[in-house]
Amino acid sequence: MQFVTLNNGVEMPLLGFGVYQIPAEETERAVSEALATGYRLLDTAAAYGNEEAVGRAIKSSGIAREDLFVTTKLWVQDAPAEENTRRAFETSLNKLGLDHLDLYLMHQPFGDVYGQWRAMESLNRAGAAKAIGVANFYPDRLIDLIVNNEIVPAVNQVETHPFFQRADYQDLMREHGVRIQSWGGFAEGRNDLFANPLLAEIGKECGKSVAQVVLRWLTQRGVVAIPKSVRAARMAENIDVFDFRLSDEQMARIATLDTGSSLFFDHHDPEIVTWLAKRRLDT
Repeated sequence: MQFVTLNNGVEMPLLGFGVYQIPAEETERAVSEALATGYRLLDTAAAYGNEEAVGRAIKSSGIAREDLFVTTKLWVQDAPAEENTRRAFETSLNKLGLDHLDLYLMHQPFGDVYGQWRAMESLNRAGAAKAIGVANFYPDRLIDLIVNNEIVPAVNQVETHPFFQRADYQDLMREHGVRIQSWGGFAEGRNDLFANPLLAEIGKECGKSVAQVVLRWLTQRGVVAIPKSVRAARMAENIDVFDFRLSDEQMARIATLDTGSSLFFDHHDPEIVTWLAKRRLDT
């Protein structure tokens, strides 16, 4: 496995396993199989409703804690956000059965963002969260957070896939020491990604599947990827992407697929903002 070094010196696997949209009753098995396959980065969230199942899989794996990199995410908190954030963090930690997190992300750029971040900074300073970051922050929100706070987010997890490549945004993050991480790396199959002729052609040239080409494209750019699967064979295929390299010409061809727009939802849309801000979790 290859690693990247975050802005505070913490090492993070370049490729991990995500559990978004895996039902809680299937998550323990899926995570156990992913760990057996060789994944050591696990990505979950309070909003996914499967932290406990992830924790059970970690416990039964027998893998040393220091060999794992576990991420979960804080959902939107209203004032008093600092108190609520600490409570939400402890709830997630207890569900996972861990004594610390490797990465704690603010899941959405809404609610009392500053209060949430102040609490996350305290958790980081105390060593309870080895690194802290954000998710779904667009450039304006990310820079605002950076210039008005002490700790720069180590990671920004954003929609990144061949149809929404975020190259310019990645450059901006790099300037500020923020590592880009992809969610939706396969675009959830939208735009018929797995049958895309260009990606299939490159896959044929490399002797790899379309999924492997996409993951190699992401990781070769330095984008941390967290593909999800409930099938052991697909898990093994997804992690087998470090024995080949895409040429500059192949990378340039993939660049032509970029539409510059989200395939899912716009965080600038008032209706989306309202829906996300009003969604509540039982903690």
